[in-house]
Amino acid sequence: MSGDAVVVGGGLAGTLAVAALLGHVDSVTVIERDRYPEQPVFRKGVPQGRHLHVFLSGGQRALERLLPGAIAELEAAGAHRMEAPRDVLTRTPNGWHRRLHEGRHAVISCTRPLLDATVRAQLLAEAAGSGTRVEVLEAWEAVGLLGGADRVTGLRVRSRDTGHAERELPADLVVDASGRGSRAPRWLAELGRRAPREEVIDAGIGYSTQMFRPAEPLRTAVVLEPRPALPRGAAWSPVEGGNWLLTLAGVRGHHPPTDASEVPDFVASLDEPYLLDHLRTCEAVSPPYAYRDTANRRRDYHAQGGVPEGFLAVSDAACTFNPIYGQGMSVAMLSGLALRECVADGGLRRPGFAAMAQRAVARAGETAWLTAVGADRPYAAGADDTPPGAAERLQTWYFGRLAARATHDPVVGAAFRDVTHLTAPPSRLLAPAVALRTVVLPRRPGLASIPLRVEGA
Repeated sequence: MSGDAVVVGGGLAGTLAVAALLGHVDSVTVIERDRYPEQPVFRKGVPQGRHLHVFLSGGQRALERLLPGAIAELEAAGAHRMEAPRDVLTRTPNGWHRRLHEGRHAVISCTRPLLDATVRAQLLAEAAGSGTRVEVLEAWEAVGLLGGADRVTGLRVRSRDTGHAERELPADLVVDASGRGSRAPRWLAELGRRAPREEVIDAGIGYSTQMFRPAEPLRTAVVLEPRPALPRGAAWSPVEGGNWLLTLAGVRGHHPPTDASEVPDFVASLDEPYLLDHLRTCEAVSPPYAYRDTANRRRDYHAQGGVPEGFLAVSDAACTFNPIYGQGMSVAMLSGLALRECVADGGLRRPGFAAMAQRAVARAGETAWLTAVGADRPYAAGADDTPPGAAERLQTWYFGRLAARATHDPVVGAAFRDVTHLTAPPSRLLAPAVALRTVVLPRRPGLASIPLRVEGA
């Protein structure tokens, strides 16, 4: 082992970055603006913390490689494992997906505090025997980078406690895991580098989440996707403690209510009596909490010359997706695994390490970016949105046909789920058997009503 790293941000992305570095570096210092609670609770420093969080098959596999046993610990703590599509009933703009028993993919659903606390505990246990010294500076914030335009050599930090003491932390690698609000573009400009260019696709989606306790829980989660004629949607999913979360979403002009008394009317507008009737039997545990910062935003750190030596941006600090699609946590896990593979292949001090690792992290999120942008593009109309090129327009046309066919075709549906669960690259959707069925066979809708019977069980 050789080298020292500093990670900006002690949330999930930062924790996974530390997990990636264990056993490969001498020390890791984590800079966290908040103080961690003693018990899993919602905290201000995680702005999406009260909303529905799921992670997909690809993310689960990556997490198990980074922190073996973490999935079992989550399930033991009350997280729910649901097979898709058997236990996740999904209505798309093309109709309902068939309720097939495939045994290929599963979704884990729990609250964000439970996930963060469990993963952090697993990390600390793993760190104890790794040979890497891990230090967490709680209630400290990053205020700038050290070094020059070609190489970052550390980080300037400041205490948030009385006195606001400042320190300089030398490091061979600074990992920016500070999320959507990352200030690294400004810090890099202060070192004489250009700020990264940004690609933005903003559908103007807003959502709200409310916690309920059902009198009689459903056996399945329910997802109602927005459609052009009615750009509203919902997701209903179990979490620990016998509670369920209802997330409502809508594009500009259709944002869901933050007044609990208006929630039933919004659900009624979705035209799905099964969910509405069930909701009427539930007791509200919390008020609705709103979230509006849902733009897909990608900074071009992965481009040639995009980062100096000694600097790496991961997860939302580099590429962030509309949270409504539930991909962010899985991408954080895949990004952590990509970083581990890079650092294992030569260490932090290898020439060109930062650029190599940044490209690997970008590849880990490429599938999620393409699917989120493809879904949001029809609703994006802002002045800051990057216009589509010819290739993207062709991709959108093809994906539209494929998504329609995936609702009822087992071959196309399996490929669709492989990609959307982040276990296969987008090229899986171009396999001959999938492409022929998508392009040649006639387009027809999915099921007209919610599928309550399992096929193939």
